[in-house]
Amino acid sequence: MAWIQTVNDDEAQGRLARIYEAARKRAGRVFGIVRLMSLDPSILQASMQIYQATTTSPKLPLPRWFRELVAVEVSRANDCFY
Repeated sequence: MAWIQTVNDDEAQGRLARIYEAARKRAGRVFGIVRLMSLDPSILQASMQIYQATTTSPKLPLPRWFRELVAVEVSRANDCFY
């Protein structure tokens, strides 16, 4: 099994600590998919911006529930269990 070093909540500082705090406010916790990019907060932040722009933005024409349904189905089709 692969192992990727990550930064725990209590070790996060500066920009990463702010990103983790935003994740907790948004989702109630910091999920593993977020932690995977914790060694480079600039990549993590860019990834979160892409996710929010394509999935959670209220400006998109499709309702959020439908966009999230598509994301779940794509993950399922790819055997991705996030």
